[in-house]
Amino acid sequence: MRKSTLILGASLIFAIAACGGNTAQTTNTSNTSADRWDTVKSRGQIICGVSGEVPGFSFVGTDGKYSGIDVDVCRAVAAAVFDNPDAVEFRNLNAKERFTALQTGEVDILSRNTTWTLSRATSVGLEFAPVVFYDGQAIMVRKNSNIKSLTDLKDKAICVQTGTTTEQNLADQMRKRGITYKPVVFEDVNVTFATYAEGRCEAVTADRSALVSRRTTLPKPEDNVILDEVISSEPLAPAVAKGNGKWRDTLTWVVYSLIKAEELGINSQNVAQLATSNDPDVKRLLGTEGNLGEGLGLTNDFAAKAIKHVGNYGEIYDRNLGPKTALNLPRGQNQQWTKGGLLYSPPFR
Repeated sequence: MRKSTLILGASLIFAIAACGGNTAQTTNTSNTSADRWDTVKSRGQIICGVSGEVPGFSFVGTDGKYSGIDVDVCRAVAAAVFDNPDAVEFRNLNAKERFTALQTGEVDILSRNTTWTLSRATSVGLEFAPVVFYDGQAIMVRKNSNIKSLTDLKDKAICVQTGTTTEQNLADQMRKRGITYKPVVFEDVNVTFATYAEGRCEAVTADRSALVSRRTTLPKPEDNVILDEVISSEPLAPAVAKGNGKWRDTLTWVVYSLIKAEELGINSQNVAQLATSNDPDVKRLLGTEGNLGEGLGLTNDFAAKAIKHVGNYGEIYDRNLGPKTALNLPRGQNQQWTKGGLLYSPPFR
């Protein structure tokens, strides 16, 4: 009887200790979140990891200035936090080094046309914000190749970048269809497309948006076509390192504010005027009613600042990918939910 009592007591002590361990871990996570937030605030600038080599998403022009939808996400956060969209330092990262840069704290935000996947959200340690572009993987070939479908790529060489979901998606789809092929793999995206341009591969694969973007940089863009088949779903989203809950919330709700603004008809041109609106949804989003910003550690008009300086989601899309750009990408799934798309923001209340 005494022995059973001792065993039970030991078990209870172990259980209490285990619970205490979990509590300590939660506290540490919270401290990590505060540290990243405090680091950004005290620095007065956001360090944003981007590609810098994908027109429409993140690209460095001849004037040295960055542009693209991924770039504007970081500028919107800087506008919300510092009321200054230029309070951002951009750092170019390739596919292999991007996650390490985020995990080690080299960058505060990874906004680099990155696909949200389960393993990246768990074992890699990323916390994703809302999707900013719904994409899908496709394949580009030369127009005179007579390649019309994946089946026509049997035993053909296909250029693909390693360290991406692209490589595995291609292998999965070809294996599922029983199609043998010759993967020609590179770490550098520029080398990948340069090799295709030199004719050493019959095809090149990447996200459809990346293919449209990269096609504009080829010697003769019109000689290349993108096959109709979409072989994967690629929700592209910015991310922060796991454990930075407060910083993740800031990124998340800034992105949602851009989406919600378009839904409510608020843009960079009318945001000041609509600050006097009687619409309760508009008033809460722009911070003229309620104190939603305080929950993020921001001013209540954080969304108004982001919209004023960078624009709503539609303005950002049109500026970087829309009909007046060389890419001219139809919005498709990237339309508002009210127009049959997938963009949807939770309520600001």
